[in-house]
Amino acid sequence: MFTYEGANALELAGLVGKIAQTDGDYDTAIRALKLRRCSFTTDPMPCIYGLSLALIVQGGKRILLGDEVFDYAAGQTLITTVDMPVVAYITRASATEPFLGMLLALDARVIAQLSAELEFATPLQDSATRGMSQVQLDEGLCDALTRLVRLLEEPSLVSSLAPLIEQEIVIRLLNGGHGPSLRRLVAAGSPSQQIAKVVTWLKQHYTEDLAMNDLAALAHMSPSTFRQHFRALVGMSPLQYVKNLRLLDARQLMLNERLDAGSAAIRVGYESASQFSREYSRLFGEPPNRDVKKMREATSRKHEK
Repeated sequence: MFTYEGANALELAGLVGKIAQTDGDYDTAIRALKLRRCSFTTDPMPCIYGLSLALIVQGGKRILLGDEVFDYAAGQTLITTVDMPVVAYITRASATEPFLGMLLALDARVIAQLSAELEFATPLQDSATRGMSQVQLDEGLCDALTRLVRLLEEPSLVSSLAPLIEQEIVIRLLNGGHGPSLRRLVAAGSPSQQIAKVVTWLKQHYTEDLAMNDLAALAHMSPSTFRQHFRALVGMSPLQYVKNLRLLDARQLMLNERLDAGSAAIRVGYESASQFSREYSRLFGEPPNRDVKKMREATSRKHEK
């Protein structure tokens, strides 16, 4: 039985560490692949996880999705099939053994194409299940991911070989423990696919006034069935999902465009500044102005080092 340890772990950690030599997030020559290094544990940070495969190469992390807790460590993979507002933080990292992670963005069109071409031993159940799944890394997937990172050492071959290895990775995911979640996402007319379409629409229209009946109609479901499937896939109600999107966007507007809290609230669709402040504090742990000030100060200290 394959276990992620010894030579396998050392090789992949060495390859990632060679690129990510200091703390931070790293884009790579492979557009879909990002790497991360962090030498300290972090505070909980609300963020959005998109359609992707994440692997912890070294260290540990915790993710909160609604009321659910996902603890995962080196050698464990996490698939997200729709955009998920989560709270994430690194729980195991040090200067001598930093957190090392890799994130591979997945393409729904590639998943759909390969899923249609493959034959599966078990039929797919017609139900929406959580859009986030956690599975232990297997030998074949470990080998493919290692070859993908190693390919960065041969820049002239990246454009021709990376797409082939990425396809192999998707095929292995479809045939492994993550397979049912990915297959439901692309199965025509499935509840997961219908909810995923609504999630995509919400990302573009979350600042607008939204009626539950209209969202349900978009998914071709009754309001009660829509709420049930939405919560099953996303881990929270449609209202809470929209609220999180608005608050995350407002935070970025205050940080990047230096908007005040009232202006940011209006921009993302809030009519009440006091309601915005209450819900912001509930999600981020601080009132808007205090939270943004702390983040700017933390960024300044990081740049001074």
